[in-house]
Amino acid sequence: MGGFGMGAVQIVATSVAAAITIVAVALVVRTVRRMLAVVRLGQPDPTRSGDRGLRLRTMLAETLGHTRMLRWTVVGAAHWFVMIAFIALSSLVLEAYFEVVKPGNGLPLIGGWDVYGLVTEWIGVLGFIGILVLMGIRLRNLPSNPNRRSRFTGSTMWQAYYVEYTILAVLLCGFFIRGFKAANDELEWPVWAAPVSHALGSVLPHWNAAVSLIAMLKIVVSMAWVIVIASNVTMGVAWHRFLAFFNIYFKRAPGQKGSGLGALRPMTSEGKPLDFEEADPEKDQFGVATVEQFSWKGMLDFTTCTECGRCQSQCPAWNTGKPLSPKLLILNLRDHAYAKAPYLLAGGDKATEEALAKVDVLALAEKDRPLIGGADELGVIDPDVLWSCTTCGACVEQCPVDIEHVDHIVDMRRYQVLIESNFPTEAGVMLRNLENKGNPWGAAQSTRDDWTKGLGFEVPNVAELSEGDFEYLFWVGCAGAFEDRAKKTTRAVATLLHEAGVKFAILGQGETCTGDPARRIGNEFVFQMLAQQNVETLNEAGVKRIVATCPHCFNTLSNEYGQLGGHYEVIHHTQLLAQLVSSGKLTPVQPLDGSVTYHDPCYLGRHNRVFAPPREVLGAVTGKAKDDGGGLVEMDRFAERSFCCGAGGARMWMEERIGKRINVERVEEALSTGAKTVAVACPFCLTMLGDGVTGKKSAGAAPDDVEVVDVASVLLKAVGK
Repeated sequence: MGGFGMGAVQIVATSVAAAITIVAVALVVRTVRRMLAVVRLGQPDPTRSGDRGLRLRTMLAETLGHTRMLRWTVVGAAHWFVMIAFIALSSLVLEAYFEVVKPGNGLPLIGGWDVYGLVTEWIGVLGFIGILVLMGIRLRNLPSNPNRRSRFTGSTMWQAYYVEYTILAVLLCGFFIRGFKAANDELEWPVWAAPVSHALGSVLPHWNAAVSLIAMLKIVVSMAWVIVIASNVTMGVAWHRFLAFFNIYFKRAPGQKGSGLGALRPMTSEGKPLDFEEADPEKDQFGVATVEQFSWKGMLDFTTCTECGRCQSQCPAWNTGKPLSPKLLILNLRDHAYAKAPYLLAGGDKATEEALAKVDVLALAEKDRPLIGGADELGVIDPDVLWSCTTCGACVEQCPVDIEHVDHIVDMRRYQVLIESNFPTEAGVMLRNLENKGNPWGAAQSTRDDWTKGLGFEVPNVAELSEGDFEYLFWVGCAGAFEDRAKKTTRAVATLLHEAGVKFAILGQGETCTGDPARRIGNEFVFQMLAQQNVETLNEAGVKRIVATCPHCFNTLSNEYGQLGGHYEVIHHTQLLAQLVSSGKLTPVQPLDGSVTYHDPCYLGRHNRVFAPPREVLGAVTGKAKDDGGGLVEMDRFAERSFCCGAGGARMWMEERIGKRINVERVEEALSTGAKTVAVACPFCLTMLGDGVTGKKSAGAAPDDVEVVDVASVLLKAVGK
């Protein structure tokens, strides 16, 4: 081809590249503006703007360091290389604009550096391997596989395939451009800096026009991708590449492991915590009734979801055949928000007839859908989905882009409970008991300290002591005071503390429920009533340090009472017992018979990161090596990935009518370890797993000598008491 032909190729290629780029840029600018407008529809949340340095460091650690993604090692490593390749591709696509004009051109300033050639070469190679691994993982986990519940079920598969094949195509184009440059003796870098490109060039023909044509193809493929995502504002599998940085930056607690876990966000109206003494349901927002009542961070959460399904794969409800998938819940909210957005942006309920006349008929139809409702009502979220959640936090723990599923679920529950009085009927008994009796079981308050009878030593009440006469307030909790199995744990802890010489006292009949089940079912009013009563009692008693046996009480006292003026140092009984064992104040002398497996309670482990202390206690007790039939044997799912017992989120007081029982699933996992003792550190877990093991024994599916006991009871037996 002569000089004129070469010029013609470059003119055509440059014109095509310029045209498609102009269209892509115009469309993506329009879409980003629309996206920002939708996010701004959300309610104010002033808590997201502080600690800028900490937020920036956290965001960089999670994105560039891939700290959350690498919890799944192979997927995380492959995704990291693809992410780095995607960032590098931006510079290589920019380089293509110079190559399309003149085949020998490269990126100005740095394009000729050997280091640039070396780094981009290996990023390209590793990114190519990484994208093939991710594609293989997706194909291996297709939702059409009848033998498993895929984490990709419900994800928009064509979008994922399109994104993956685009990355693959752009990487291939990059190598062929370099290969033809090498074939034409125009590659800027030596063999050591670009070995793959030189190797490819050795088998490609000498063809100058190929560089401009492939550079044009690379630009067309890249800009076509931009046009596609600009045309699909809800294409989270693509948009998360840009939005994840912002969503992680604005996470609830950037300096906290497990941000979005532990405390719930308080009920807010117009961005301010709701004061029930002054709140007016006619003016103030009580929970979330419509999608625009979520905060702007909620809207950003919905938009950022990448549809990876990690949350879904870990969810106890989803894994036991229930309709809740945290991923699908977020996607339904996202799709509804963007479908309703034209109506809201036109003014919503205050829109003029002229403004509404310009709104698409589908958006007008979307405005009439209830946020919570069954299929016959065209509800966005089915009630069975909303009430299946145990608030275990597995979804929040696993989400690589820091979506706060539990907060959104509880916000929707709050409106249903407080305004609609629409919740599972059996939970109504629990709420009435909390209001009238101060505990979920409806037991008489006068029996709250009956567990102390027959202990052989006196358990002092704070009312009888002066401030400073006790080191710890022992928060017994409702289960620990009234539920027969949990009372054994309470007595064991009291005995161990007495044996170790720890000065402790109880509130006795002055204690009432912390309000955890009320808050997590959505009844913020009852929670605040109980919490304010407890805070007043604790502050009057001069309590500074608290030990609690129930992780739900532990979480509420330590993480949520501060919102109401109650600031205490709260420790779980397994933490205190571990300290007493390590300091020699408690010495196990009787090794446990057989091996033990430990079940991490969600509200102790995942929500509050207490993993080691219970295991330290059990390790001191077991006294045998695993190969001798003893020792601590972990279940497949433990620590951060522990599987819920099914009782959290007030599910303890709701019937489980759909799918397999969550406690049965967990018991089967515990039994599969062959352990004779299933140790727990929560009264709810003790009940749920205990019932599951009893059921298995009745069916002949579990050995008669398997028992479910609290860590404190295991230690008490070991110290010979």
